[in-house]
Amino acid sequence: MNYSHIQKTDPEVHAALRGEELRQKNGMELIASENYVFPSVLDALGSIFTNKYSEGYPGMRYYGGQEFTDAVERLAIARAKALFKSDHANVQPLSGSPMNQAVYLALLKPGDTIMGMDLSHGGHLTHGHPVSHMGKLFNWIRYKTLPEEKGRIDFDELLKLAKEHKPKVILCGYTSYPRDLDYAAFKRVADEVGAFTMADVAHIGGLIAAGVMRNPFDYGFDILTTTTHKTLRGPRGGMILTKGKVGNPLKEVEFSRENLPTIIDRSVFPGLQGGPHMNTIAAIAVALGEVQKPEFKIYAQQVINNAKVLADELMALGCKLVTDGTENHMMVVDCVKSFNSHGKEMQEVLDEIQITTSKSPIPDDTMPPFKPSGLRLGTAAMTSRGLKEEEMKKIAHWIVEVAKKRTEKETLERIKKEVNELCLKFPVPGIE
Repeated sequence: MNYSHIQKTDPEVHAALRGEELRQKNGMELIASENYVFPSVLDALGSIFTNKYSEGYPGMRYYGGQEFTDAVERLAIARAKALFKSDHANVQPLSGSPMNQAVYLALLKPGDTIMGMDLSHGGHLTHGHPVSHMGKLFNWIRYKTLPEEKGRIDFDELLKLAKEHKPKVILCGYTSYPRDLDYAAFKRVADEVGAFTMADVAHIGGLIAAGVMRNPFDYGFDILTTTTHKTLRGPRGGMILTKGKVGNPLKEVEFSRENLPTIIDRSVFPGLQGGPHMNTIAAIAVALGEVQKPEFKIYAQQVINNAKVLADELMALGCKLVTDGTENHMMVVDCVKSFNSHGKEMQEVLDEIQITTSKSPIPDDTMPPFKPSGLRLGTAAMTSRGLKEEEMKKIAHWIVEVAKKRTEKETLERIKKEVNELCLKFPVPGIE
């Protein structure tokens, strides 16, 4: 990549950029929440839109000179609506956490009740974990999965909890749950207690947009949130999509399902954020344009195909996976049962051979957060580089061999060389 200006003015930052470039080229990215953006996304992120302040919404800005910012934000909104089949999209959230916070603060008052998935069973910190501000602000009821039944969600128990606690919002979504979701069942529970339905699909947004995983709006959901930097291959940002009547976000409206688009817009701005990052919004528009192309659906299906092969091969080699397989782009290895190890140790030893992963809890994990029992793996990034089923089988064998021989220096050096050789055959998008 061209860093000519930085090279002249800041050699220390330039050295870090070049180092990261080499790390990405030579290594294998298996972190489920990471991906390689489309090269055109990098162009937009470093574009002239970086200079522009655009507080407000298209046609309703507080600063002048908005002809082209309005055009690019309207384009991002239109593309998001078409891909997810929604009535409205807000593309201004700075990332996943503020995206979800804007929804909670729009629909709830402090102390109100909301239901979300337990963190150790796959939920995210923003789904009510006590360490988060949202976990302290609202009354969270956390539901769990049934590990002994491949991670099935017990909707009879979910309904029982909902009737007992009367949540205003029922949230489904995850950060480490390798299954698709039964949105119709969540909707039935929510209707029983009069709750809003919210799906946080940050991990699988691209797979939903491509039509290879279920879309919550097909099952009558009220709100969908997604980050744009995982399976959508866009910049680090967030989107909130809603059903309902689109109104003027600068005017207060009656609190109702019909007015959700306006209520959400007002919660993002002026409620939570100031001026949006227009270079990021331009990059979101670019990414969504790529997602609309037929080639993206092929890519998304390959992501799932690769994950299934990787999961099946790991299990064939004796690994225990949470949910005993996968229906999306990720899987979680129980390192205690698989390797007599833990997630932190496995993450670190795989780092030594330049396979990058992330430690993860398993359901009802008894280990501490920084030393959990699981290891999360994802296939979106390496699929972006062109890897397919045969490479997934190699990866599974490397992981298991490293786990079994993690103290053998010569073995680690040999596998690292093999990893580097494979990675150099598959260029990183955007890095020449």
